[in-house]
Amino acid sequence: MGAPEPTPVAGILDVARLAGVSASTVSRSLRGSAKVSDRTRERVLRAAAELSYVPSPAASRLASGRTSAIGVVVPFATRWFFSEVLLGVEGPLREAGYDLLLYNVGDPAARAEFFAAMPLRRRVDAVLSIASSLREDEQAALRALGVPIAVIGGPVEGFSRVGVDDRAGAEMAVRHLVVLGHRDIVMIGGEPADPLGRATTAARRAGFEAALAEAGLPCGPDRVVSRPWGVDGGMAAMEELLARRVLPTAVFAESDEMALGALQVLRRTGLAVPGRMSVVGFDDHEMASVGDLTTIAQPVREQGELAARRLLGLLDTDPGQPAQEVVLPTRLVVRGTTGPPPSR
Repeated sequence: MGAPEPTPVAGILDVARLAGVSASTVSRSLRGSAKVSDRTRERVLRAAAELSYVPSPAASRLASGRTSAIGVVVPFATRWFFSEVLLGVEGPLREAGYDLLLYNVGDPAARAEFFAAMPLRRRVDAVLSIASSLREDEQAALRALGVPIAVIGGPVEGFSRVGVDDRAGAEMAVRHLVVLGHRDIVMIGGEPADPLGRATTAARRAGFEAALAEAGLPCGPDRVVSRPWGVDGGMAAMEELLARRVLPTAVFAESDEMALGALQVLRRTGLAVPGRMSVVGFDDHEMASVGDLTTIAQPVREQGELAARRLLGLLDTDPGQPAQEVVLPTRLVVRGTTGPPPSR
């Protein structure tokens, strides 16, 4: 007696024929796409159950024209801000069945090679750019992909954006220092020409200068010390300030990492914080509470979640709909590095 013949395995085309729809409609129905009506989805699900159909990822991608992958462009995936954003991005994408293709472009050479070669072409259904100021030619390279694009950080014309009001956050930080009685306030921030954080640096500097003007305080070029982003940049900026004949009584640091570097120099030199100099940062980095740093907190992980959901919405509706902007609030977190200025 011969072995029984194997039962034929139903494919997506079999389900499509039984349900009376196209293969792409079957794929969208099984993914839960909003483009499919409830009646059509029910018919597809009934046909799939009758045929004991198990979707093949490769077949689904072929039928839908999708890759089921989202490209994420990030300067430094291992730094705190970027890793927090990625945690927010990864959850919604995983739930929706999408893979995340990560591209690090923090190194200038790697960035140039990425935008020249554009390895995302035909490999992703959408792109998310995280906290990286994009030149016009870089924007054009992304637009040429013909897929939905969103950014986290500063606004980019034509791209959906999730971020915070960096200018308003900086104004909040300086007003806090002014209310405490400070009149000699300096900002330490990133390099204005830095291609990675150019938009953020410009916005936070604009907020710093606006708050000084509002308080009737001087806001000339000597009020800003620019150094590369990060702890080392904050240390270098504070060392420059300490070399001046007259020290400011307060410092607003563009990021918490720069603020923590500045605090390290102050404490090594024995200057009291906040007795001799107050320091306020921006971000609410995971180490801000350890350093007892007063800061402007922003919802970092939430920005990643909202941006991912925005891209998923574009993929399930009309990719050509107008770009949308979501601006999340910042808040002042007062800790131990700010207080009244020293008495003259």
